[in-house]
Amino acid sequence: QVQLVESGGGSVQAGGSLRLDCAASGSTYIWTRMGWFRQAPGKEREGVAAFYNSGDVTYYADSVKGRFTISQDNAKKAVYLQMDNLNPEDTAMYYCAADLRHGGQWYDPDRYKDWGQGTQVTVSS
Repeated sequence: QVQLVESGGGSVQAGGSLRLDCAASGSTYIWTRMGWFRQAPGKEREGVAAFYNSGDVTYYADSVKGRFTISQDNAKKAVYLQMDNLNPEDTAMYYCAADLRHGGQWYDPDRYKDWGQGTQVTVSS
């Protein structure tokens, strides 16, 4: 089993930036894809971005396209989410998750095997 630990959350004003880090430890494996998800109070968990190892393909939710960038460092077993031009609607708990399998939709949280504990992002207007 792999352990995922997120860091980098915090409070910023609208228009600001944050970078979230997700570090993997434990069993050494390379995931098929790594996703970032978020969940605001009273809302369902939603996919924000995903990074596929095969071809370094990335996907983004429409709400974050052009503002967020996902990247990964295989040597460090880490995945990052650079978030720019944040707005209050981005306020949520953010989670990273790893999937070993192929197929399915990148934004489907049920596809992912391992999850971090989450890091809070709060954006004030």
